[in-house]
Amino acid sequence: MTKAKKSEFRPNDFVVYPAHGVGKIVSIEKQEIAGIALELFVISFEKDKMTLRVPTNKAADVGMRSLSTPDVVSRAMTTLKGKAKVKKAMWSRRAQEYEQKINSGDLIAIAEVVRDLHRTDEQREQSYSERQLYEAALERLTREVAAVNGGDEAAAAREVDELLVGRAA
Repeated sequence: MTKAKKSEFRPNDFVVYPAHGVGKIVSIEKQEIAGIALELFVISFEKDKMTLRVPTNKAADVGMRSLSTPDVVSRAMTTLKGKAKVKKAMWSRRAQEYEQKINSGDLIAIAEVVRDLHRTDEQREQSYSERQLYEAALERLTREVAAVNGGDEAAAAREVDELLVGRAA
């Protein structure tokens, strides 16, 4: 992951903020907070109806990055085709690891979570917390895939679902 330089991001760029997923830089504004003049990226997360302001000098520190390259997206899709690797650790420990992967903002790590938590109709039911983590990871993955491919989220979700169902067959 490359460190972001202030000039790397411009208004209308899509970026990935690790804790929230894909957002769009609406503007770069100057504000005075506690007597300190700051330059801020104003990032809009349409789906969540949320606006985030990130100091331009802290963007790299918080892990904000540009969208993944098509090469990284294809590696993430290849990851989905793999066999689920579920550790035998206690669920609380695994859940913590999955949460860290989702919030890392790393597309391949997110794809691993989706792969590991995906259930087919024949498999046992997921617990509520498993389902929550799976859906969070799936949403982050499909949003970024859609943004990189320039398509819509529904098409990206279908593509991911086909890969997941295809590997089980």
